Amino acid sequence: MEFSLFYFADNEFETGARGGYELLLEGAKYADRHGFAAVWTPERHFHRIGALYPNPSVTGAAVAAVTERIAIRAGSVVPALHHPLRIAEEWSVVDNLSNGRAGISFASGWDPVDFVLSPEAYADRRNAVLEAMRQVRGLWRGDRMQALDGNGDQVDVRVYPGPVQPELPVWLTSAGSPDTFRAAGEAGAGVLTHLLGQSMDELAEKTAVYRKALAERPDHDGWPGHVALMLHAFVGEDPDVVLETVREPFIAYLKSSFNLITRSAPDTLKGLDLGKLSDAHVDFLVRRSFDRYYRTSGLFGTVEQAGAIVEQARTAGVDELACFIDFGVPTDKVLAGLEHLDRLKESQ
Repeated sequence: MEFSLFYFADNEFETGARGGYELLLEGAKYADRHGFAAVWTPERHFHRIGALYPNPSVTGAAVAAVTERIAIRAGSVVPALHHPLRIAEEWSVVDNLSNGRAGISFASGWDPVDFVLSPEAYADRRNAVLEAMRQVRGLWRGDRMQALDGNGDQVDVRVYPGPVQPELPVWLTSAGSPDTFRAAGEAGAGVLTHLLGQSMDELAEKTAVYRKALAERPDHDGWPGHVALMLHAFVGEDPDVVLETVREPFIAYLKSSFNLITRSAPDTLKGLDLGKLSDAHVDFLVRRSFDRYYRTSGLFGTVEQAGAIVEQARTAGVDELACFIDFGVPTDKVLAGLEHLDRLKESQ
């Protein structure tokens, strides 16, 4: 089982020379020194959830400058908001800065407000993601793309600078749809997913769908695929201290996420209008969610307790745990806790 760090902060800004990016940079340096697989940063716009990360190529370039070995990945890029040429060029820069450590997970996007950058792309965003991933991979290999220039003439263009890696490592981001797992396998891509809305048992079924689709590709070369699972993580020596450390920050994070879901998909919970719930009802729901999530869907507690979740993920067919560390616990405590997360990694 590989371990990586995943960032998606519920934070607008912290005072200090680096603003809110100390945890990203110092965590990346720790992970680089201790053999973690990757650092993932997302694309996020116009909401405090993920507010520090509007463009993963920018944060990826920052990570490249302070690390030497660890992979640098977008988790994720929403291609409906960008031209494929721009995605390929930006990530080729990251690949050069890192000497060949870049990778991208592609996502369709879901929050309508994000699409103020490209409102016409919202309706067809789910279909567009696979085509954009195909185009970016081709550009990465050196293919030329036909496009219209400012005079309306058809021209052939290619990406500059050329990347270091001959092939771009890619994933498809899935919130749990079996169709997305199948599409990732058919495309020869990895999968980046999470446990919000699916259980480990359900994930195991979808992972099997993914592996089957991958193996049935006409040009399958024996690559077994790669499933990365995002899990909130905070590991320590005393389970009671861990619980008290993460409880309120994580509940606050869940509330913020709940409000985002309310804005974006008011019919998510079987037709219930989430926008009409009182603050007390929201608080009750997220506290109940915290209790379940803490016990069954995150890397929390001691190394031994978190190890049980690692084993469940392994049984479900997961290859990598993307440890989501910046959900509101103070930076100094998160950085100190990486020692225990490293012990968990080494115990596997």
